[in-house]
Amino acid sequence: METQTLLRLTSHSLSPFRKHTSHIKSPPRTTTKRHYVILASNISATSPKREKDAKKRVVVTGMGLVSVYGNDVDTYYQKLLAGENGIKLIDKFNASKLPTKFGGQISHFMSKGYIDDKNDLRLDDYLRYCIVAGKRALEDAAFGVHELSKINKERAGVLVGTGMGGMSGFSDASDSLMEGGYEKISPFFTPYDVHNMTSAVLAHHLGFMGPTYSISAACATSNFCFCAAANHIREGEADLMIAGGSEAALSIPFGVASLAATNALSKRNHDPHTASRPWDKDRDGFVIGEGAGVLVMESLEHAMKRGAQIHAEFLGGAVNCDAYHITNPRPDGLGVSSCIQMSLKNAGVSVEEVNYINAHATSTVVGDLAEVNALKKVFKTTTGVKMNSTKSIIGRCLGAAGGMEAIATIKAIQTGWLHPTINQFNLDPTVEFDTVADIKQPHEIDVAISNSFGFGGNNSVVAFSSFRP
Repeated sequence: METQTLLRLTSHSLSPFRKHTSHIKSPPRTTTKRHYVILASNISATSPKREKDAKKRVVVTGMGLVSVYGNDVDTYYQKLLAGENGIKLIDKFNASKLPTKFGGQISHFMSKGYIDDKNDLRLDDYLRYCIVAGKRALEDAAFGVHELSKINKERAGVLVGTGMGGMSGFSDASDSLMEGGYEKISPFFTPYDVHNMTSAVLAHHLGFMGPTYSISAACATSNFCFCAAANHIREGEADLMIAGGSEAALSIPFGVASLAATNALSKRNHDPHTASRPWDKDRDGFVIGEGAGVLVMESLEHAMKRGAQIHAEFLGGAVNCDAYHITNPRPDGLGVSSCIQMSLKNAGVSVEEVNYINAHATSTVVGDLAEVNALKKVFKTTTGVKMNSTKSIIGRCLGAAGGMEAIATIKAIQTGWLHPTINQFNLDPTVEFDTVADIKQPHEIDVAISNSFGFGGNNSVVAFSSFRP
C-alpha cells in the first residue's frame, strides 16, 4: 500500500509542471555552473544530510489565502506572474487627512459558505480572513467539510498568527466606552480581540484539539508559525498543522495612521501603483497591505498513508532577533545572515543548493540594503540565484506577509516560473542579484528560501523544495 502511494507521490512531484500549468512550456534547465564560497563558519562546505524519516519530514499538502485578487491560489499566482499591481487608493474609509492614502486593500471579500451569518457579523476582518484561508487550505488538501471526519482531531492543530490583530474591534470598543460607558462595550470584544483568537476561532470551527496557539512577531509572524508547526510534527505531537498569518490593517484609519506616524510608509499618493519599489534607488517607504496566507503541513508518513497530493516539502527554517533597534534592521545584516545560516542547517541544505530567494524586500530605504548585505555574507557570488519581491505587487501584508509569500514560493517551485519584481526603474547598484525585474522568468528551483523580518528585530527564514521521495 505504502509503495503504491509513494509511486503516486513520486509521479506528481517529479513533473516540472503540475495541473493548472500544463499550458506553460517547461523552461530549460540552466547548465551554468554556480560557484559559492560559504563565509559562515558554522556551515559546512559539504552538503548537510536532509531528514529521511517519514515521520519527521514535513510536507505541504494544502494552500489557502485571502488576497487583493480574491481567495483562489491559482488566480493569485497568475496575477503575480502578470505583475498586475494590487495597490490602489483606499476607499474603505476617508483617508484624505492621512499622509498615505493608498495600500493593498482587500475589497469585496466573500465569506459565504465558510462562516455563518451570525458569526460573520461579530468577527473582525482578520478573523474572517483566517477562517476562509484556513478552510480553503483544507479543501486544497482534500479535507473539505465532508472529509473532516477523516482527520484525527486530537493530533491536528492550528498555528495562525497576526501582527496588528483586531483593530476595528478595538476601535469600536473604544468608541463605545467613550460614548456610553463600559456597559456599551460588546461582550465579544475581549474574546475576539486577543491575538490567540486567529488560531482558536479556526480550531473551534474545525474541532481541532492539537497544539493551538498564535505567535505575533510583526512581519515575521507567518514564518515563525511555520517553524513552530513543523517542530510539533517532527516531535510527534501532531500529524497535521494549519499554519500561517492573517492581517486586516486597512479596515480602519488607525492601521494606516499608526504606521504613517513611524514615517515608514511611502507617500507617493500621486502614483500609488509605483510606490512599492524594492531595491529601486528612489524608494521612499513601504506600502501597507492585508490578507491571509495559510498552509496545511503534514508529516510525510501521514500524507503518504492517505495518498495526499504534495505541493512541496518544508525543509526547515529558523528564527532569531537582531537585538539592535525597535524598527530598523542592523545595517550590516548580521542577524539576518545568521538566521539564513541557521535555517539552512535546520533544513539540511547547503548554500550551493539555494537558487531562489523570495526576499523580504519591503521598499524601505535601509531595510532593503540590510537584507542584501546579509545575503552577501552567505553568497559570495550570485550566479544562478534569482531573487524577487512579492511586496512590490501586493504591498507589505504584515503578519500575513510570510504566508502569502510562502504560497508564491511554492507556486514558483510547482510551475517553474518566477513572478517579476515590478517598479524597478533604477536598481541600486549594490544589489548584485538577478531581481527578476518587470517580467516573469522561467527558473527551475532546487531549493527556495523565503525571508520575513519584522519590527523588534524579529528575523525568520524558511526553506522549501519540490518533494522528492
